[in-house]
Amino acid sequence: MKILTIDVGGTNIKAKIEGPEDRRKFPSGPAMTPKKMVDGVLGITQDWEYDVLSIGFPGIIKEGKVITEPKNLGSGWKEFDFHTAFGKPIKIINDAAMQALGSYSGKGVLLFLGFGTGLGSAIVVEGKVLPMELAHLSYLKGTFEDYVGLRGLEGMGKEKWQEHVHAVVKRFQAAFLPDDIVLGGGKSKYIDDVPEGCRLGNNKLAYEGGFRLWK
Repeated sequence: MKILTIDVGGTNIKAKIEGPEDRRKFPSGPAMTPKKMVDGVLGITQDWEYDVLSIGFPGIIKEGKVITEPKNLGSGWKEFDFHTAFGKPIKIINDAAMQALGSYSGKGVLLFLGFGTGLGSAIVVEGKVLPMELAHLSYLKGTFEDYVGLRGLEGMGKEKWQEHVHAVVKRFQAAFLPDDIVLGGGKSKYIDDVPEGCRLGNNKLAYEGGFRLWK
């Protein structure tokens, strides 16, 4: 069984098939609808053969269905039929949960925090992944996402942003008592001072998480 994994982001849509082939991508953004995403993926993968797909989506997923429209993309995601559009079996999961699953070392409790346009979060316990929505909880004069997401990085600068990253990590360490903490997402590359007990993630592991969904 050949698996194609799609990572739906606010900046790019990325696709990777199992094997040595490099990932492929095309630009995303506020006008990105599910139909445009499907057409784009079919376009960049037309020479690849695959049997099933995994989709990492930046929003809430329940029982394999999109529950909320994404904040940083276009509309129409909640009612969209991905199975019919691609003509193949689909598994869809929160994007942070997919990278968390791919980052899991196989034991204990892993806390994944994804620093990107917003803040993704998930926990993996003994191989079982639990997506969370910590980004919108109250923090100081706003939410966690306001301070450690892209708005915080651009508004405060890297040094101040990293201070909040450390503060947020400490709060979640105390709350979840994880054995391992992975700091991933596209903006994790700006973390120069990695908090104690944490390791930087690798965005390529999002694809591994997509592959693991079928195994």
